[in-house]
Amino acid sequence: MLLVAVLGSGLSIVYTTHQSRFAFNELQELKDQSNQLETEWGQLLIEQSTFGVEGRIDQKAAEQLQMQVPELSKIVMVEYDRE
Repeated sequence: MLLVAVLGSGLSIVYTTHQSRFAFNELQELKDQSNQLETEWGQLLIEQSTFGVEGRIDQKAAEQLQMQVPELSKIVMVEYDRE
């Protein structure tokens, strides 16, 4: 009877240790994913603020300097050859 209890206890310890390691590995993967998502979120916030600034620049250029986007027919492409 004591032998069965010891074997059962040993097996439960092995199983619990395995589950603990599995859960810890999963936790580490989730933390890595969270860090990647936070980095991406920060980059998206920077990108969003950049787009907002460009809109303000366009508005200021039009209002204060009376600048406007040229018509496509008036745009000239210039190529530079470094020979």
